[in-house]
Amino acid sequence: MEKVNYFMSKHNFTMHSDVLTLAKAIQADMQKGLRKEGADQDMIRTFCNPGNEPLAGKSVIVIDAGGTNFRSCLVTFNQDGKPEISDMEKTKMPGVDKELTKEQFFNQFADNIEHLKNKADRIGFCFSYPMEILENGDGKLIGFTKEVKAPEVVGCEIGKCLVEELNRRGWNPIKRITLCNDTVAALLAGVATAPKGTDYSSYVGFILGTGMNAAYIQPDCDVFNIKKQIIVCESGRFKGVLQSDFDKEYDAGSANPGTALLEKTCSGGYLGPVAQIVLQTAAKEKLFSSKTNEALLKISNLQLIQFNEFLDQPYNAENVLGKIAVEGTDEDAQMIYELLDALVERSARHAAAILTACALQCGEGKLAVKPINFFCDGSTFFKTTMLKERVHGYLDEVLTRNLGIYWKISTCDNDITLGAAISGLID
Repeated sequence: MEKVNYFMSKHNFTMHSDVLTLAKAIQADMQKGLRKEGADQDMIRTFCNPGNEPLAGKSVIVIDAGGTNFRSCLVTFNQDGKPEISDMEKTKMPGVDKELTKEQFFNQFADNIEHLKNKADRIGFCFSYPMEILENGDGKLIGFTKEVKAPEVVGCEIGKCLVEELNRRGWNPIKRITLCNDTVAALLAGVATAPKGTDYSSYVGFILGTGMNAAYIQPDCDVFNIKKQIIVCESGRFKGVLQSDFDKEYDAGSANPGTALLEKTCSGGYLGPVAQIVLQTAAKEKLFSSKTNEALLKISNLQLIQFNEFLDQPYNAENVLGKIAVEGTDEDAQMIYELLDALVERSARHAAAILTACALQCGEGKLAVKPINFFCDGSTFFKTTMLKERVHGYLDEVLTRNLGIYWKISTCDNDITLGAAISGLID
């Protein structure tokens, strides 16, 4: 461990960053964003305030568009208010295979949901691209990511344009279409699935997958000139993190250098590539035996799935790092493990800091009988070895033991679908 500590310290990697200090820095930036003073985080106002709307007997069309997939279904709440999902279809996101005009883009959207025609008069739409949320629940597209090619759609009100196309196709009038992103959907899923007999004081939606983001419920505040509503933070954009030499090297070669610095320290899309830089830097400095040094310098395109497989089964020769461990020494395998584990540890601390900042900003959780519900989603959070457990430990230490703030982590199946359905039913 001494060799690893020295190596990491030499390259300015903080092995045990203080969660509360980082959380307060994130919160200060959040408040700056709420004042519209040029913060790192966008602090997007959604004008959506989850209430106690009766759900029983209501149906809503749900669209989940993000990445390469386009999912659509009908969600119906039975007489007990329990959701039932039907008519689920999955297809490709329009604009992924080839560039589309605005007309072609919305035409394909309408084609994708034709099987749901006239089955409900409301649409809840999880649209995972940068957008400005409008007071009527619609979203104006700021720009596409994830390889979607439809430049004419930028600046459009997505819901309005889709409804216009549905009207042309003879659909019954749509009373409301509500746009949200995945963190809002996660938060609303937490609201909808709260078990009977619980009374959460507030909710936070947190995604830690390929990327990372959070949303929370901002209470009424005259200082920020804001009424109670869900705020999407765009947490990954926060820049006030200590970058190691490895982080700086990765960032310099990334598509957007100098951006998303917090996200690049803890989300799944970056953990593998940064780990490769860590291991190969160590190999160049001859931290391992000569055979292991040579083998590590030959690896390429290391991804989180291989990283995590090694942490679970260090001597699995079918894994690129496991094969190196089998052919090297036990000391080599131990140091590879410690280096990768340090990245997981940092990811957990940074995730805990984001959740702590949201808890501090919402101002709730002061009673153990009325905790904050951290509703979490994302493969990195749930599948990375010991990450979730560590986040739990840091939240217990920082929030509960030090600050007297109570919380619970929860999740459910089909959370984005359910949350998007709830959004479509909020006026």
